[in-house]
Amino acid sequence: MNAILTEKHYQIRQKVRRFAEEKIKPLIGEYEAREEFPVELVKEMGANGLFGMYLPQQFGGQGTDYLSYIIAVEEISRIDSSMGATLAAHNSLGIGPLYEFGNDAQKQKYLPGLCTGERLWAFGLTEENAGSDAKGVETTAESENGNYRINGHKKFITNGGSELAAGITIVAITGENGGKKEYTAVLVDREAPGFVREPMKRKLVWRAADNAMLYFNDCMVPLENQLEEKGQGLKVMLKTLDSGRLSIAAIGLGLAQGAFEMAKKYAKQRKQFGKTLAEFQSISFKLADMSLKIENARNTLYNACWLKDNGHVYGKQAAMAKLYSSEIAREVADEAMQIFGGNGLFSNPEWPIERFYRDQRLLQIGEGTSEILRMVISRSILNDE
Repeated sequence: MNAILTEKHYQIRQKVRRFAEEKIKPLIGEYEAREEFPVELVKEMGANGLFGMYLPQQFGGQGTDYLSYIIAVEEISRIDSSMGATLAAHNSLGIGPLYEFGNDAQKQKYLPGLCTGERLWAFGLTEENAGSDAKGVETTAESENGNYRINGHKKFITNGGSELAAGITIVAITGENGGKKEYTAVLVDREAPGFVREPMKRKLVWRAADNAMLYFNDCMVPLENQLEEKGQGLKVMLKTLDSGRLSIAAIGLGLAQGAFEMAKKYAKQRKQFGKTLAEFQSISFKLADMSLKIENARNTLYNACWLKDNGHVYGKQAAMAKLYSSEIAREVADEAMQIFGGNGLFSNPEWPIERFYRDQRLLQIGEGTSEILRMVISRSILNDE
C-alpha cells in the first residue's frame, strides 16, 4: 500500500482530518439528534475543495486522482457517516456520471457549479420494485414534442431533497428495442415542472444526511437532458455503481477506523477490577483483530482505486472492497460496542459509538447488498480464464 501512496495523499489526509475534527465533530451530534441536514457544513466542504476533487480544473475540480477523493471520504466518515455519505454520493453518483457520460454542453452547464458545495446532484435508480433487480425500474420517460414526459418515482435518494439539491440523474424506461425494455439516463433539474421532492425522516442510519422520495408527475424535461445515447441507461448505471462502491467502501473503512479509535481510547481509560480494560487479554485481542480487519480493508480498497486511476478494469475489486469494508465495519462497530458495554447504548457527544453502530447497518445494503456483491464477485471469478 505504501507504494501506492504519495506525499500528496498524506497531505490530503491531514487536511481533511483537520477539517473533520475542527468543523464537523463539534456540531454533527446536534444535527443528527434533530435529523437536520447541515447545509452550512456541506458548503464548507465545498469551500475546502472536497467536491469534484478528481475533476480537471477546467470543470471546477482539483485535478487529483480518485484515490485522493476516496481518502477524503474515509477521513470525513471517521468522524461521521452522514457527512461521508453526502460527500460520497455527490462525487461518485452525482458528479461522476455527468463527467463520464455528459457531452460538452452538459459538462459546462452543470459541473462547475456542482464543485462549489452550493449545489448537490443525485442519482436515481432505486424504486419500490427496483433495487437489487435494476431491471425492475418502472419510471417512464416518453418522448413528446422535444421533451421527455416522465412519470414514476425514485426512493431512498441521497442528496435529493434539501435546499442544496439541484437535480438528479435518473434511469427510466424510454421504450422497447427488440421486444426488450429500453433504459435511458435522463437529467432532471429541480425546477422541472412536475418534479416533487419529499424528505425521508425517522431513519435508523445517516440521520444528518439528506435522503428523499422523489416523484415525477408528468414531469417535463428537454430531450437534450438525455445522458449518453438512448438505451444506454443500464451501462451508465453499472459504471456509476462501480465507482460508487469504492466510496461506500471508504465510508465503511472510515467508520471502522473511528469506532476502533474510540474503543481503544475508552479501553485505556475505563477501569474494572483495578485494571484498565486494555490490560485484559480478552479486550486487547479484540483491538488486535479490529486493527487487522481495518488494515486489510484499506489495502483492498486502495488497490481497487489504483486500478481505476491507472485505467484498468476494476469492477470485481470494487465489489470486493465494498463487500469487505461494509462487513468489517459491522464487526468492528459491534466489538467496539461490546467494549463500551452499557455506556455505549446511549447517545453521548464524547463517545458517539451508538451512532457508529447504527450507521454501519446501511453499508451492507446500499450500492449492492452483500448477497448481490458475492454474486458479482463469484461470476467474475468463474468467468476468468
